[in-house]
Amino acid sequence: MRIIDISQEVLSSVVYPGDPTPQAVQYSSMSNGDLYNLSGFSMCAHNGTHVDAPAHFIANGKTVENLSLNTFVGKCYVAHYDGDLDGQGAVGILESARNAGAEERILIAGNVTVTAAAARVFAESGIKLLGNCGQTVGPKDAPMEVHQILLGAGVALLEGIVLRDVVEKSYWLSAAPLNLAGFEGAPCRAYLIEQ
Repeated sequence: MRIIDISQEVLSSVVYPGDPTPQAVQYSSMSNGDLYNLSGFSMCAHNGTHVDAPAHFIANGKTVENLSLNTFVGKCYVAHYDGDLDGQGAVGILESARNAGAEERILIAGNVTVTAAAARVFAESGIKLLGNCGQTVGPKDAPMEVHQILLGAGVALLEGIVLRDVVEKSYWLSAAPLNLAGFEGAPCRAYLIEQ
């Protein structure tokens, strides 16, 4: 068994344009004579590797604590793709995932932008989760439509994953978000298990 960390380190993570950057705080330090070390941090719920819940783009949509953990834990399929993923490309990825017996959770490696056509294919297929390496699944300059299609269909999003050296095939995924009541998104420590 091999565990593959697919998470960004939080404080040095990629930040979506306009979002705040994660910040570290040192409350106490043994090197300063304190009895113990105590650190803190502040960050946007969508910094680094994170989950989008429907409430991110859907009014009155589910928030993070209302999402089933089954969505984020189980067999997944890693596909590689670069460029704009259209509907036909999405069908091909789903076919490969089905052949591998891992069609409920799809992770896409590469510099990919999911188009509205691809989002519709994924939404209609009934997948539970779609993951990608970018900080947003849709176009950076107009992410709303793709998010609304996927989140509106109950597809959770796992954004900002690191799949640079991950081979295209099926894995076991663990990517549960932090339990943040009322939040539209949350950071997570995502990893794959290769058996």
